[in-house]
Parts: sequence; structure tokens; C-alpha cells
Amino acid sequence: MKLSKFKYNLPEELIALHPSPNRDEARMMVLDRNTGKIDHKVFKDLVGYFNDQDVMIFNNTKVFPARLHGNKEKTGAEIEVFLLRELNKEQKLWDVLVDPARKIRIGNKLYFGENDEMVAEVIDNTTSRGRTLRFLYDGPYDEFKKTLFGLGETPLPKNINREVVPEDKERYQTIFAKHEGAVAAPTAGMHFSRELMKRLEILGVDFAEVTLHVGLGNFRSVDVEDLTKHKMDSEQIFITKEACNIINKGKENRQRICAVGTTVMRTIESSVSTYGHVKPFEGWTNKFIFPPYDFKVANSMVSNLHLPLSTLMMMTAAFAGYDHLMNAYEVAIKEKYRFGTYGDAMLII
Repeated sequence: MKLSKFKYNLPEELIALHPSPNRDEARMMVLDRNTGKIDHKVFKDLVGYFNDQDVMIFNNTKVFPARLHGNKEKTGAEIEVFLLRELNKEQKLWDVLVDPARKIRIGNKLYFGENDEMVAEVIDNTTSRGRTLRFLYDGPYDEFKKTLFGLGETPLPKNINREVVPEDKERYQTIFAKHEGAVAAPTAGMHFSRELMKRLEILGVDFAEVTLHVGLGNFRSVDVEDLTKHKMDSEQIFITKEACNIINKGKENRQRICAVGTTVMRTIESSVSTYGHVKPFEGWTNKFIFPPYDFKVANSMVSNLHLPLSTLMMMTAAFAGYDHLMNAYEVAIKEKYRFGTYGDAMLII
């Protein structure tokens, strides 16, 4: 599969800048991956496609306020720091991206907050992702974390080209977010409301939760035409024994197993036996799924409508079938569906 196969013309006005007023009232395109048939629904119509003992798998990662705005010492130049992950709790070391990167050197001090509440020192600039910062803070760890995250803002992707507003804090997060560690939201899960979850529960659908801390690798552009040469960034995943039992029982009973989003699909496909059973796992995955690919676990999937040339689109094409997905995106553009993080949804069955 070649990168150029995933190029299509997406009018800029179809990239959603705001979420739909209610989580479960985004539009939903339903795609039958066997026939290519397309239906147009609203997300809460999802209940009509599931039965008692079917399984839905969610990613319960929680996004933290990863984007900081600060100033460089002496020059006062404005800089943006994007927190990627904590490297060392005791030393308050963080792996970060800095923009503009060219102006930041080892030993530079960076100041954050109106009254310079937080100071960081650049101690390394050789990591593949950018820089390592040491935050200079004397108080207890909990106080440090509270101050740091208090200064941070919701890390909306760059393609949502607008100021962050208060509603983003709640809406750029799923309702089942529990384990802090993501710098990007698992967007397919953002369409689920408490009411919809209750209706699915009453129907008898079983829920399994896994964790994949979404990193910026999702948005990193693919620079090689030959997709076999693209390397995904590693992301941390956790699959509990309890989640495995729920998923494997559904598999054995030939139920519908639905992966809610590409992050869930990548997680479960990263720890699966030759018989298609999910195994408990704690560790890292850099699995890159693109067509053709033989999926072992899920037989249905909830996804957003992804941007051209993205690894998210490639995985969705592998699941839906390349031709079916390209046709569905063509229809979605014609019908003015909203694309991207805050956009509409797709159920692939």
C-alpha cells in the first residue's frame, strides 16, 4: 500500500472546529463492510445495531492539559511547550516538544504563568521528540502537578484552528476517562453520552475497558511512500485480565465485538493469541495497521471521519476495506459530514 492512495480532497470547511451540541447527536454514517452499503443515522441510533451480550471496548485514557505557553529567559521570546510524558517523578523531568524549537538550547530557562509560577530548565535536546525539561519546583509533588496542570491548556490538535474555550476541557475528553496520560483524546469515544451508555447497558451490552495513552504519533505525518517503512511512535497500553475475560467470552459466543476507535483497535491487536483471544498486557506498542491486514478480535468498529494521509484513516481502511472506505468518504463529503476530532462518526459493521 502506498501513501498516495490515502490522499483525497477534503474541503477545509468540513473540518469540525466545535463538537456537536450533544455528544450522542453527531451524525453517524453506517457502513457495511461486506456489501459497501451506507446508511445515514444519528449517533444515538447506535443501540439499534447491538444486542444482549455483544461487547463494546472503550479506551479509558484521560487527556491532561499538555499545552503550556511561556517565555524564554533574557529575551522574553514566547514559546509553546507541549508536555509529552513524565520521565522521572522525583526529578520532575518531562519529555516535551518546544515551538519554535530552533531557539531553545541546553541550559536555557523557561518561565510559565503570569508571575513566573513555574520555571523549567532545558537539560537535553537530543531526544527524538524534542527536548527534556527539568521543572524547578521545591514544593511537594502533588502541589507541583496541580500548578503545572493549572498552567496548561486542553491540547486541541493543530487542525482545530481556534482559541481553546472552557467547553473544550469537558468535551475533549470521554465520559469514561479515568487514567491520566494522553495528549490527544480517543475521539470515537467522545460521542458516547451517559444516557446512551445506560441504554446500551439496559440492552445487555457488555463493556470492556482498555488503556492506550494516546501520543502525538497519531498526528505525525507519514513521510514515506512505502507504508512498510513508516515507524509509529510507541504508546503505553494496559489490558487487564477482566477486560480480556469480557472480550474473549464475547468472541467464544460469536457476539458482535466493537472496537470504539482506532486506539482500541491498536491496543487489542497488540496482544492477541493465534486463536484470536486477547491476552493481559502492560507495556508499549508501536503497531501500525494499514491494508491489507487480518483483524483477529473486533468485527465492528466506531470511528470518526479521518483526515487525508493520516495513519488513523489507513487503519480504518484496513478494517472497512480500502474501496468501501474511499467511497464512503466521497459520500460523506457530498453529504457535508464533519471530519476530524470534533467531527461526525462512522459505524463499520
